[in-house]
Amino acid sequence: MSVLVLDGGLSTHLERLGADLGDELWSARLLLEEPELIRQAHADYFAAGADVATTASYQATIPGFVRRGLDVSGAERLIRLSVELAGQARDAAGRGLVAASVGPYGAYLANGAEYTGDYDLDEDGLYAWHLPRWEILASAGADLLACETIPSYPEARALARLLARTPGIKAWVSFSCRDGERLNDGTPIREAAALFSGDPQVVAVGANCTAPRHIRGLISCLSGRLPVVVYPNSGETWDAAGHRWLGLTDPVEFGQAAKEWRRAGASLIGGCCRTTPEHIRQIRTQAGD
Repeated sequence: MSVLVLDGGLSTHLERLGADLGDELWSARLLLEEPELIRQAHADYFAAGADVATTASYQATIPGFVRRGLDVSGAERLIRLSVELAGQARDAAGRGLVAASVGPYGAYLANGAEYTGDYDLDEDGLYAWHLPRWEILASAGADLLACETIPSYPEARALARLLARTPGIKAWVSFSCRDGERLNDGTPIREAAALFSGDPQVVAVGANCTAPRHIRGLISCLSGRLPVVVYPNSGETWDAAGHRWLGLTDPVEFGQAAKEWRRAGASLIGGCCRTTPEHIRQIRTQAGD
């Protein structure tokens, strides 16, 4: 079974390149202020062996940019720019795919709700909230959409409806999970994945922004349904009180774990928060073809 190597933490690498991301827009702020740094981060991941560049649109939303003072057309332009920058890096590398990041509603709230699924919107509200950015990204020229860090069943249902609205679009759907069986809102991942089973638009279902120790269990829950995508965090934990990451992360150990995830059935593998080009290089070396 061949494996598609995804990139790693975009914001993590941007910070290593000198960006200050202490802002509610996070890496999306750089679309406005330092777009060339985003292009460089994508290029570094391709150089490390990634097959896919995931765009800087995770936290890029029309209401978020409007709050910053842009008008709607300016906000739309920046969301499209995220796809253009990844495409430029891909073209310079001479290979690869561009996945347009569709971050969860919780990322816009910037209050950690993507780790709980505790939202103030129901399924219809989530559908309406996602729709404007979805339509922009679906028409921006990306190879597929990366619906990622989805913590709740209602949000998964809203995304399934959006996919049905855009039949020509391919996507992967990746959930944020509390353990080896359940989304962060407590929904069994098997139940959430069933929403996309048999959907020809969905290229993979899996988990991201999740502790590496849970990945084997989640792959086991998903195997045989659709191709499985996994890109967990580095293994560090966030200390909310101290506003810092705790623990150590070893790229070599991450690459070794990726080899096991591939053996367990994952066919799209990368990294999320706190992973770097070196983590992706190790995935390519140890788990790639």
